[in-house]
Amino acid sequence: MTVLPALQRIRTTRGVSVDVRGSGDPVLLLHGIGGHAESCGPLAEQLDGHRTLCWDAPGYGDSADPAEGAQVDHVAEAIALLEECVDAPAHLFGTSWGGVIAVQVALARPDLVRSLVLADSTRGSAVTPERAASMRARVDDLARLGARDFAAARAPRLVAPSCKPDVASAVEAGMARVRVPGYAAAAEHMAATDLGDVLAHLTTPTLVVVGADDVVTGVPESQLLSDRIADARLEVIPGAGHAALQEKPQQIADLLIAFWAGVPA
Repeated sequence: MTVLPALQRIRTTRGVSVDVRGSGDPVLLLHGIGGHAESCGPLAEQLDGHRTLCWDAPGYGDSADPAEGAQVDHVAEAIALLEECVDAPAHLFGTSWGGVIAVQVALARPDLVRSLVLADSTRGSAVTPERAASMRARVDDLARLGARDFAAARAPRLVAPSCKPDVASAVEAGMARVRVPGYAAAAEHMAATDLGDVLAHLTTPTLVVVGADDVVTGVPESQLLSDRIADARLEVIPGAGHAALQEKPQQIADLLIAFWAGVPA
């Protein structure tokens, strides 16, 4: 019988909630714009021999909402978490929006980052004015529809056609927990970001993974990330969509552990 690592929920001095499991080399898992700490839980549970930290970004899950009109510096928040909660450079895993944050953390503070894994991620939404406007428009949709109906409309596109019903339900339930303050801050971060010109400056060992059936960011975007980051490797996950970390946690965990084994201490 598999014994899952015990979960401890902590709160940083800046009010960020973090789910901590296991012991060993630290791994910070950064969820996507429609997720929260528990979205990364199925993957974290497979990373035996590592100390995993799954955050709730500001305004998500058990983390406090930002004040109305306040600007949230998600990169600074992630850096502060690493400085407070880990005592060695960490492996960073970011899915979708979380991957954008992970890249920016690695560029700003490479001393804190041992490796990067970018899952179903992107350069950001500022690559075109149309994508930026579409990202910002999602906030109005969330406010108008409410989180439950917003999730019902968007979540089916996040998973592969072959996704197990219980996993698809978990993805939708996670999105149904988003709140306007956190989502609005995340959407603005995405709408203002285009990493295209800075990817070549990364020196952190990087693995890019993407679901073969991802119709949100897509395989071509992950291929672009892999091509522009020096020595990055791309792995395409069959039978997975944009929420690959929840659909195929064991397969992704196997890739991560093999990748980390080759990363210098």
